[in-house]
Amino acid sequence: MAVSLIILALALLIVGAWRGISVLVLAPALALLAALASGMPVLASYTQVFMTAAGGFVVAFFPLFLLGAMFGKVMEASGAAARLASAIASVLGPQNAILAVVIACAVLTYGGVSLFVVAFAAWPLARALFAQTGLPARLIPATIALGAFTFTMTALPGTPSIQNAIPMATFGTTPFAAPGLGLIAAAVMLGLGMLWLQMRVRLLVGDAPPEQPELPPRDRPLPLWVTLVPILSVAVVTLVMGSLVLPALDTTYLSLPAYGATDLARVKGLWSVITALGLALALALILSRPPRMMLVLNEGAESSLLPLFNTASLVGFGAVIATLPGFEALRISLEGLSGGNVLISAALSSGALAGITGSASGGMSIALDVLGPSLVAGAAAQGVDPSLLHRVIAVATGGLDTLPHNGAVITLLGICGMTHRQAYGDIFVVAVLVPILACAVIIGLGLLFGSF
Repeated sequence: MAVSLIILALALLIVGAWRGISVLVLAPALALLAALASGMPVLASYTQVFMTAAGGFVVAFFPLFLLGAMFGKVMEASGAAARLASAIASVLGPQNAILAVVIACAVLTYGGVSLFVVAFAAWPLARALFAQTGLPARLIPATIALGAFTFTMTALPGTPSIQNAIPMATFGTTPFAAPGLGLIAAAVMLGLGMLWLQMRVRLLVGDAPPEQPELPPRDRPLPLWVTLVPILSVAVVTLVMGSLVLPALDTTYLSLPAYGATDLARVKGLWSVITALGLALALALILSRPPRMMLVLNEGAESSLLPLFNTASLVGFGAVIATLPGFEALRISLEGLSGGNVLISAALSSGALAGITGSASGGMSIALDVLGPSLVAGAAAQGVDPSLLHRVIAVATGGLDTLPHNGAVITLLGICGMTHRQAYGDIFVVAVLVPILACAVIIGLGLLFGSF
């Protein structure tokens, strides 16, 4: 019965999101209903659990959402994002329209542009390319999802995504944790995702392509190097800060209570990404000089709030679920399935919580808050490299998170003017099933060969 309440709450969350109800309202309402049905104190569950978890997420990751959204908005408003996407498409040719959109989205998200912004920026390019080549319009959301929601979010080493940043504090790792396994996971996601979309193209012959957009007159495009420098700087600065600059500084003051009584290993990754995104934003402003600069920055800052609070609300939902009696029963069941192996246990628990919250970062935050110490201890006892745990958890949360109530899915379908019924099936394959398979592959390799 207790586990059934959790499943029912998740089902209602998915149905509500499918029908377009905001998770800002839906998540706390269902969390409190689940608490009430489980005999837990409702008001305490709201103020002491839900709000504490949601607020903690905002406090910890607001800078990344803010800087990422502002950077993405500058890239969009200056025409840099469209210029880069068009350059990729022209190199690959219109016959490779799907691959062009996937790579364009991947380059932008790997460069630090928020996947929400990438969805907005990629839609015009995808619509034009699909219209020119007669490809089915219903495949556009899955194509964008493959490029923006999968391998660049969780697998590619060095990606500045929030999903790659969260495990760093728990395991003392960097964004480049287990790079070899990350590349393998990325190859699995990209390869199988493309195979699925190409197969669907053949099955959907005659399905309606999107309408040809009316293109406005263009000013002189930005030089390609101007669009590349800020994006490439993100990965370079993240690596240099984490491996050279920060370790050379005297950070003994971090042990003081005023600074959280922590150490450099726990904040190094986050500091590296914040610095990299801040510098990338400055470079984008200087090189691309978007019109109405202050207005663009303001819009970027404001655009960070909805995805931040949507995710925080889902974190709060998951935190309440984690206090219910059924959660412990669910956790024990997952432990039983893992056979005591810390890698499998980490993947199952974090993936399940990502599915419950509809958020990779949300599920990961809850999993590490609740299970982090036991995972660290288990890894030490079993001789598992923390960087391997980092990569497995990141990839594991990038599968079930993309269920219908996921905020990015809802946003993407809205941008493309489609319903879940029309386009979610293909999103489910490329952004849920394929990442789960990729996670299984790297767990198997990690068990055989360790971290690499």
